[in-house]
Amino acid sequence: MTATGIRASGLALAALILASGPALAETKSFKADLKPIDGTSSKAEGTVTASYDTDTKKLTWQGTYRGLSTYATSAGIHGPGAGKHERLVVRMRDFDSPFEGQAIVSERQAGDLMAGNWTVVIRTAAYPKGELGGALQPQ
Repeated sequence: MTATGIRASGLALAALILASGPALAETKSFKADLKPIDGTSSKAEGTVTASYDTDTKKLTWQGTYRGLSTYATSAGIHGPGAGKHERLVVRMRDFDSPFEGQAIVSERQAGDLMAGNWTVVIRTAAYPKGELGGALQPQ
């Protein structure tokens, strides 16, 4: 085989290996419009935006809110649970507005996230079960 033929074969093999490799990672965007949770008399509102890297499985978020009836006591991202109840998926450690954070997401959790089945909940002293909430929807 000539040098040109060997080079061409090597290039063809390299192209085949690259083409059959893993798919490139994607970054998915999400947004939740936070509104008063049913049963509260809150006038608060807020927004959370998030990005999910499908390669590293890292979810990062940023959010703001205003007008809470009292101070925030906790916040979290909830996924589908049994019956009417949602289960806590991610506990937000930083929840004073403005806030941000990150978490690693499992394959199972990623499916629920991508399907728009996660909800952000901000709890306050006045409403310990949640004053603000909103579904984290794909953008």
